[in-house]
Amino acid sequence: MYPEELRYTKEHEWAKKEDGVVRVGITHFAQDSLGDIVYVDLPGPGTTVVANNPFGEVESTKSVSDLYSPVSGTIIERNGALEDSPELVNQDPYGGGWMVAIQPADPKEVEGLMEAGEYKAMIEAQGEG
Repeated sequence: MYPEELRYTKEHEWAKKEDGVVRVGITHFAQDSLGDIVYVDLPGPGTTVVANNPFGEVESTKSVSDLYSPVSGTIIERNGALEDSPELVNQDPYGGGWMVAIQPADPKEVEGLMEAGEYKAMIEAQGEG
């Protein structure tokens, strides 16, 4: 449910380092809590993001939630497939449902995020998992 190769934030985003770029999405727990996702608002390439600050929104049948950047840097790609198919976030949160790719200002910043076991323990401690 929480892939070991990813890192996680307390706001329920995941981050994956790929060739110096950090791919970002929301966790299975987040998409499950939100319910059916109907719209994703993501900034385009060239947008500067700051770690732990909102960079976009995800709207579900239940609510609208901010998306928080796990690292500081510049967005170099956004998942255009989500414009027509936001349900990909529900169907495949760690694959086709990714949100943005960020060129990190400091590539080591990802290492400061939670590992899968820590993230799972946090959810369980909050009584949410």
